[in-house]
Amino acid sequence: MEVILLERIEKLGQMGDVVTVKAGYARNFLLPQKKAMRATSSNQAVFEQQRTQLEADNLERRQEAESVAGKIDGIDVTIIRQAGDSGQLYGSVSARDIASSVTEAGVTVSRGQIVLNRPIKALGIYQTRVALHPEVSVNVTVNVARTDEEAKLQLERGGAITSADEMEAAESAETALTIADDAEAEAAAAEGLVEEEVAERLASDAVEEDSTADSEAEPSESGSNGDDSTP
Repeated sequence: MEVILLERIEKLGQMGDVVTVKAGYARNFLLPQKKAMRATSSNQAVFEQQRTQLEADNLERRQEAESVAGKIDGIDVTIIRQAGDSGQLYGSVSARDIASSVTEAGVTVSRGQIVLNRPIKALGIYQTRVALHPEVSVNVTVNVARTDEEAKLQLERGGAITSADEMEAAESAETALTIADDAEAEAAAAEGLVEEEVAERLASDAVEEDSTADSEAEPSESGSNGDDSTP
């Protein structure tokens, strides 16, 4: 089916272009959403009469979208879901869920503005496009995690945390504790050796002092005996 586009449609054409699309796509989306009209001679004439107004309306909507884009671009939203050890969700995250999270963050968007080719079914961080206007779109970061704490860790690591990651972290922590305990034991042993060496040195010094004192006392005793033997 041939239609006249009333606005820019991504991968299809610009406003005023006459394009050929599948009949179902035209009847179910383009025509009811007023994004196009059937390409007939009468509709072509109507479009040309309304073209200036259509372009003015499009410019106004684009400016509004650009204003909203400044508030959304780069925003992070966290969605909490239950998941298995492998990171697979018990369920999924849909465009509706993302739109609700962005709206809760302070900017109202509809699920139709969330460009999501398929539902999210695993933990992780996803860059998701929000189409605010045919010519204006921004990305939001969707962080799907089991808990808020896990969401923070995922942002730091840049990806999902699975049971294998948790086991690795636990092993690393255990290894660090073991190293710390060994270091503490070595320090204590070294301290004991130092104390033992000091004690031995003090004992040795004491023995030397006693020996010196005995040596000094012997001549005095000899001298006293000599005086007594004089007539």
